[in-house]
Amino acid sequence: MFLDECRGPHEARCVQRNVLLQALEEELPRGTIRYSSKIVSIDQDTGSEAKILHLADGSMLRAKVLIGCDGINSVVAKWLGLAKPCDSGRRATRGHAKYPDSHGFQPKFMQFTGKGFRAGLVPCGGTDVYWFLTWSPACPGKDDVEQSATAMKQFVLTKLRSISAPPQVLDAVERIQMNDVLVAPLRYRPPLSLMFAGISKGNVCVAGDALHPTTPDLAQGACAALEDAVVLARCLGDAIVGGDGRESVEAALRRYAGIRRWRSVQLIAASYMVGFLQQNEHAAVRFVRDKLLSGMLAKGLLMMPDYDCGTL
Repeated sequence: MFLDECRGPHEARCVQRNVLLQALEEELPRGTIRYSSKIVSIDQDTGSEAKILHLADGSMLRAKVLIGCDGINSVVAKWLGLAKPCDSGRRATRGHAKYPDSHGFQPKFMQFTGKGFRAGLVPCGGTDVYWFLTWSPACPGKDDVEQSATAMKQFVLTKLRSISAPPQVLDAVERIQMNDVLVAPLRYRPPLSLMFAGISKGNVCVAGDALHPTTPDLAQGACAALEDAVVLARCLGDAIVGGDGRESVEAALRRYAGIRRWRSVQLIAASYMVGFLQQNEHAAVRFVRDKLLSGMLAKGLLMMPDYDCGTL
């Protein structure tokens, strides 16, 4: 199945995460970011509202405000009492192929579906191509291929050949570097658990995957994290400019949590359902999807990203 580029006011772009992180880092004063600082536990500072962060290297940090952006296995989310992420029953491998001159692909997102799997490819600039493949437990041999990057590449190629994928798509997979291959279970936080969960508590909150881990079927994980950043910065900025103390910051975090709660629930639920419907090969689900819901799915793929979180 091919999904042509979106016309009209909609636009989709593929950006490499390391390029995005570099661009963001360059806007900060030197030394602001401290790498290799994984949090292992959080304690309350005696006599104040600050939190003591114990890091994997044995060092400690004292934080007046703690914003957990520490991924799907977030220690901060666990401290807040958020529900553990669930396994969707699917796995994914992904990577990008490099072309020295030009890849020659048109600016379109290409998607292919087969029995129990789904694959996609999208250009990322003029010399890079991003691709992915997700599969369900029904696909044979998955446990074996996950032990070897070479076997994983052959697994992807075999699946794509089974549906007669174009030669240029197979070539993109052939070009992938072995250390670029990543295999991971697709997990998500139960959306209903976020309806009444404590996204913020005092001077602590979460953002990004620490808040809304989701399956990648809407390609909105990093985009939603950027939305979180804009809303959080706006709320904290209002508190710093107009407030005078700890209560103002806590109120700002509560306001942020209220704004992002429903958006997070929507993204997680919509992404899970899109993935389930597109990849499920049960006869009844396939009939409903192909005959009744194809237009709705396409509309949903546009509606969820078409969201304005406001400006700073």
